[in-house]
This record gives sequence, C-alpha cells and structure tokens, in this order.
Amino acid sequence: MSRTSSSSESKGDRKVHKVMKEYKQGALKSGGSGKKVANRKQAVAIALSEARKSGSKIPKKKAKTKAKKK
Repeated sequence: MSRTSSSSESKGDRKVHKVMKEYKQGALKSGGSGKKVANRKQAVAIALSEARKSGSKIPKKKAKTKAKKK
C-alpha cells in the first residue's frame, strides 16, 4: 500500500521531512533574521508553516482554553 504522490497529505509530509532534515544538518535558518534555528519546536513550526504555504491541508494548532473562574 503505497501513498499516491498527488495527495496533499504526502506533499505536506515531504515538506516537513525536508525541513526537519535541514534542521538536523544545521542548515535551517529562520526567515526574518537568517539565524540558524537551534530549537526543535521552532523547526517544527517552520516546517508546518512551509507545508501550509505549499497548499497541503494541515490543521492549525488548537488554542488552549482558559479555565473558568467560579
């Protein structure tokens, strides 16, 4: 059972894989300042952002709900 290359999920997977590989090699740089990305969470955020820009359907992060005061 192989994935089809036309599905948006696999396009997003490939983009995320590519960006994370760049991060592991130390070649991933942030957009504005151009500094090297040192934080893994930041690398994941960049990967998901680029995947969304390329048109893949990746859900947005759910917002934390505030606790109600009694």
